[in-house]
Amino acid sequence: MYITENSLCVLLYVLGAILIIAATVLVIRLIKTLDKVDKILDDVDSKMNKIDGVFNIIDSTTGVLTSISDNVVTSVVNGIKKIFSRKNKKEEDENE
Repeated sequence: MYITENSLCVLLYVLGAILIIAATVLVIRLIKTLDKVDKILDDVDSKMNKIDGVFNIIDSTTGVLTSISDNVVTSVVNGIKKIFSRKNKKEEDENE
């Protein structure tokens, strides 16, 4: 019995050592993978910051164009209102 107990203890120690070595290797690979992911995320972040500047320019240009078009539409509508209000006043004057 003593031999089997010793052999089981040795077997457990060997398996434990193998498990620790495998876990260490996996952790090292995980750290390398996370470093690569971190580099990729930094690269994507820098590219997004560059693109963000372009989107800001487009947004401000769109805002200016919207303001200009709103002013033009307001002017045209006011001009049309003046024309129709003059016609209505002339028709009222003729009816009196």
